[in-house]
Amino acid sequence: MKNKTLATWLAFWGGPLGLHRFYLHGFTDMLAWLLPIPTALGFYGLERVKQFGQDDTLSWMLIPLLGFTLAGCAMNAIFYGLMSIEKWNARFNPQTDALNPAGRTQWATIIGIVTALLLGTTVMMSSLVFSFQRYFEFQIEAARLISQ
Repeated sequence: MKNKTLATWLAFWGGPLGLHRFYLHGFTDMLAWLLPIPTALGFYGLERVKQFGQDDTLSWMLIPLLGFTLAGCAMNAIFYGLMSIEKWNARFNPQTDALNPAGRTQWATIIGIVTALLLGTTVMMSSLVFSFQRYFEFQIEAARLISQ
């Protein structure tokens, strides 16, 4: 039995490591094994900022990978949490009846959806702003070098 509330929280907190995919699809799911790669690259970008500062080009290209992975996992948490009980049980609990309690939306599910919405939106907007800011600063610096 796959519980919707547990899947919602796993997608939010353990999503960058693929925990929700392992829970829902098993250990043969390729996407679950690939999700930690952009997460690790994003953390590597954060470490490069600590070592070399914000002007390091590689770091500002890697950091958004972490943000977009976190935002995508928050979106999955919202998707799982808002799925109807019939669709949930048909997709993840096909051996049971359509109204099995494992697919019910509970208060913990709603809190998970709201948390994922708030923090996921914040992470997504922060990643976009950081990416665009660093990109345009890089373009301005390149234009200055060309004009001199």
